[in-house]
Amino acid sequence: MEQKIAIIGYSGSGKSTLAQKLGKKYNCDVLYLDCVHWLPGWKERQKEDTKKIVSDFLDTHPSWVIDGNYKSVCFNRRMEEASHIIFLKFPIHICLYRAVKRYFTYRGQSRFSMADGCNEKIDKEFLWWIIHEGRDKTHQKRYQKLYEKYPKKLIVLKNPRAVKKFTQKLSLM
Repeated sequence: MEQKIAIIGYSGSGKSTLAQKLGKKYNCDVLYLDCVHWLPGWKERQKEDTKKIVSDFLDTHPSWVIDGNYKSVCFNRRMEEASHIIFLKFPIHICLYRAVKRYFTYRGQSRFSMADGCNEKIDKEFLWWIIHEGRDKTHQKRYQKLYEKYPKKLIVLKNPRAVKKFTQKLSLM
């Protein structure tokens, strides 16, 4: 069965971990947008190059899981083509805790969902993103539009317990 799953949500909510699990469950390729967007040393890839990589991935994979927000990277196409959109809408305190925990787990190395040479880091800009910028009115409006446009395929999970229930339910299928 063809699956196309877009996972979006707040930084530190567990998008990559969920993407990895769903990729295994459905035996399909997973694309981590952080891995595409960033080059070694935390240099940003050119937007057109990033868009081409994602567009080519969408063109060549009948089933997929894509982890990440990145509005400028085929966002509308990803949402339109997705059979399911999973939005991890976790509270700030959980995302902060997880980001700090992730930093201590992967400090000095690249995690599985990042490009090689992008060693885990935490800085004031990233913390500001988690607390404020990634949750500002612009982002809220984008998520609200998804609720309105895709009510039948949007799944909102608001905490780790909801994700666990969701994945356990999938295991029974």
